[in-house]
Amino acid sequence: MSTLNQKSQLHALGFLILAMLSVQSSASLAKILFQNFPVLTVSAMRLCLGAIILAIIFQIWRINFSQVRWKAILAYGFALAGMNALFYLSIERLPIGIAVAFEFIGPLSVALYHARQKYDFVWVSFAIIGLILLFPFNQAHSLDWIGVLFAISAGSCWALYIIAGQKPSGISGNHTVCLGMSVGACILLPITFFSGSIAQVIELPYLFYFIGLAILASALPFSLEMLALRNLTPLSFGTLMSLEPAVAALSGFIFLGEYLLWNQWLALATIITASVGCTVTTQKARQEREKAAS
Repeated sequence: MSTLNQKSQLHALGFLILAMLSVQSSASLAKILFQNFPVLTVSAMRLCLGAIILAIIFQIWRINFSQVRWKAILAYGFALAGMNALFYLSIERLPIGIAVAFEFIGPLSVALYHARQKYDFVWVSFAIIGLILLFPFNQAHSLDWIGVLFAISAGSCWALYIIAGQKPSGISGNHTVCLGMSVGACILLPITFFSGSIAQVIELPYLFYFIGLAILASALPFSLEMLALRNLTPLSFGTLMSLEPAVAALSGFIFLGEYLLWNQWLALATIITASVGCTVTTQKARQEREKAAS
């Protein structure tokens, strides 16, 4: 039983890392679309096309809608809509690494709330130290504080997303993501019509850009995260998501040639240590509980 749980935890970690890489690789594509479309239009189309893609892949028509717990689905969809829209509004005004660092306050708060053992607080503290080291204090005077507010608000929605994603929805995880994204799209889609840019969305090559964005930024990562949430505690998920700013910084270094200072490299090492440590100690604690119960 413990071996099975260990494999599930490793799979969940792998799903999370793939989801982060997918989201970060989509950021540059979103920036291209910002030049031609309103930010909220990009966010709405990201969710809308992502929901359509997942509806086809996971055969949404097979859902037994009488079993759906709509309260959980609506909470999940609201969280998705807020998290997507507010994050895009923040990266319009802030460098993506800084925006992600502020946004991470949300999942970090979830991790702190669920911390119970002394090692839990150690790993969460490591994550906090890593985020502080990532923050560019020499640029603080030039930060757009409206963008900061958007990023922190996106983090609040991210916290709700973690909590809502673990509540029983009455249906499979894949169908939960599909319905949740559909709800999020319905919340944001009216903005696209009022913006008057809907006709331009379906023009080439923009349509291909939006489809690529929907896959990389929504359909793929949210499905992977839902799989991860089924095998992780809120503490583990919240702490492991501290890898997100690190992945953003590394992506900028590898793909954009963005230079990292020594303190930022130290930050990456600290955050990775926190994530690995949290995974190991949580797994050991679970094994001890299983032994005590048997």
